[in-house]
Amino acid sequence: MAQSKNRRRRKRRGTQGGSIDTSARRSRPRSREEARARARSGGSGRSSAKKRDLPPTWKGAAIRGAGAAVIFVLILLVLFKRPAGVSLIFGLFMLVFYIPTGYYIDLTMWRRRERQRIRDREGNA
Repeated sequence: MAQSKNRRRRKRRGTQGGSIDTSARRSRPRSREEARARARSGGSGRSSAKKRDLPPTWKGAAIRGAGAAVIFVLILLVLFKRPAGVSLIFGLFMLVFYIPTGYYIDLTMWRRRERQRIRDREGNA
């Protein structure tokens, strides 16, 4: 049987909406240098160190506070067997308490890391 003269095509990485992912999505490094660089960088994707470099937001504090308040209400309902109304009132109070507290704690820690980063940069330069 004769071989086809058509070249093999690469799989298209588009979505149903029409957008095309242009980032290089390779599972294996192409060369030894690329493998070493990838190993030194700690892999791909957004690392927690990069996320910690960003200043805190009220939205992040609100999401974290809402999660903590929901857990608090569930603990009151299930473990302590409190009425639902009382548990929800306590949960609302905890939500109002957790959001600003979490934001300002994150802000303090972020400022501390920023000062340390600036000191390290000035020391190295």
